[in-house]
Amino acid sequence: MNSKERIAKALAVATDTRAFELGRGNLSLAPGLFRKYFPGRKALVVSDGPCWRIAGEAVYSHLVSAGVETERFLFEEQEFHADWEHIEILDGVLDRTGAIAVSVGSGVINDLCKLCSHHHKQQYLTVPTAASVDGYTSFGASITYQNAKQTFECPAPVAVLADIDVIAAAPREITAAGYADLAAKVPAGGEWMIADLVGSEPIIPEAWHVLQDDLDELLADPEGVAAGKPEAVGALFEGLVLSGFAMQAARSSRPASCCDHLFSHILDMTHHRYKGKFVSHGFQVAIGTLIMCRVFEKFFAVDVDGIDVEKCVAAWPSLEAEQQRALELFKDFPAPRLGYENVPRKYSSPEQVRAELTALKAAWPELKPRLQAQVWPYEKIKECFRIVGAPYEPEMIGVTPEWVSYAFPIVQLMRYRFNLLDLAKRGGFYDDIVL
Repeated sequence: MNSKERIAKALAVATDTRAFELGRGNLSLAPGLFRKYFPGRKALVVSDGPCWRIAGEAVYSHLVSAGVETERFLFEEQEFHADWEHIEILDGVLDRTGAIAVSVGSGVINDLCKLCSHHHKQQYLTVPTAASVDGYTSFGASITYQNAKQTFECPAPVAVLADIDVIAAAPREITAAGYADLAAKVPAGGEWMIADLVGSEPIIPEAWHVLQDDLDELLADPEGVAAGKPEAVGALFEGLVLSGFAMQAARSSRPASCCDHLFSHILDMTHHRYKGKFVSHGFQVAIGTLIMCRVFEKFFAVDVDGIDVEKCVAAWPSLEAEQQRALELFKDFPAPRLGYENVPRKYSSPEQVRAELTALKAAWPELKPRLQAQVWPYEKIKECFRIVGAPYEPEMIGVTPEWVSYAFPIVQLMRYRFNLLDLAKRGGFYDDIVL
């Protein structure tokens, strides 16, 4: 399937986004897109200093030259994140101007525009400047609120205007971060297959096929991505946008993330820095993706047929015991009740554990090869990250083996989403697969 066919197929299942313009030197399309979806409205170009110079000023000039009433707002901080204080600032600007946001910049700027637009009961237009994250078209915005990284439900942009020349010119490390974020869909897809097996979150076919059918192809040229070749970076960016469309179709982030992203959330919530700087979302996710590919390899070595279901059921802790374990694990965490509050949302009764493990054993002869086809070998994904310029060892972002061991139980419990670690706890092989 070629790019145009993939995009048309994806737009057909997207619930919020109506247009995706992907081309070279196409920023001049901004006035036409804006007028089509927001006739008679004022535009507010939202950017930061670097992104303003890269594309924001051009978008602003095109809108003004076309007669669209336009203002601009730039975040002045040298380094900023999607924190609630910035939501409050942008909400105030939208209140004052009564305008429609035109996001020009990174995933952070996009998420701020996304949630603030939702607060104002309106949509927005996004002009990405890098293939850095998959959140441009996702349903929901990832914002740090009350010390916890949270996904706030809100609609995706109505239109995406992506200039491949602008995106391909982004710094190599930013594009490498996007490659890692797209590669995270490899183990995340495997964990969704597991959640589907136990009936926790059934696979939604339209959300699955819009991305997973072509995921390997979209990740197939790390050398081209590393070299900044427009065709390779364009395919990468297309994959990131398709991931967002899959999330729109599912109305959740299930198609795009699971444990791989939770390692990143812990680093964000604990304000992790390496060499004095914050580590990008994509580079954090790269390590989470590598960890989970290794965990899957260990899972494939487990003697699933030998699992004693009744022994596992007898050993299964009560809900109260699991909540107490969560309180102890999270007592020094920035959000100390996070695990406690999520445990009931995914706790299984002993009877459910029996059914889940019975289903796993029955399905294993067919499920194992499907999972092995889905989840890349650890060494393969590690080599792709090395080529593209993403971190391929935890120490490359300042993460120690001790930290990884500390993070595993928190990852298992910090979100309601059923994951491979949950299955391992039920089946008594958790200690065999964690690193």
